[in-house]
Amino acid sequence: QVWLVESGGGLVQAGDSLRLSCAASGRDFGAATMAWFRHVPGKGREFVAGISAPGTYTDYSSAVQGRFTISRDNAKKTVDLQMNNLKSEDTAVYYCAGRPFTTIDFEQDGYQYWGRGTQVTVSS
Repeated sequence: QVWLVESGGGLVQAGDSLRLSCAASGRDFGAATMAWFRHVPGKGREFVAGISAPGTYTDYSSAVQGRFTISRDNAKKTVDLQMNNLKSEDTAVYYCAGRPFTTIDFEQDGYQYWGRGTQVTVSS
């Protein structure tokens, strides 16, 4: 089991940067594939970025490729999302998620561990 708590959200202007952090607890974190999803009202929860358990493999949605970077520190049990050149369409509630499998899943149903989310608002 893994418990997740997100932080770092806020209100920024278009073009700014923001770093989200996810703090994990539980002994299974080091073996979990982790990801960030986001939810916009009226839309489903969409995949943003994922990272393998050892941190050697990452994947991104086309909407954030080249602007966002996911990373993890297994010793500190954290997963970060560095977001650069933010756009108004990045406004959403961002969720940290994890799954006890070796592959990154692009669907939210593939994840068993979830945080409560942090709001990111980008003004244009």
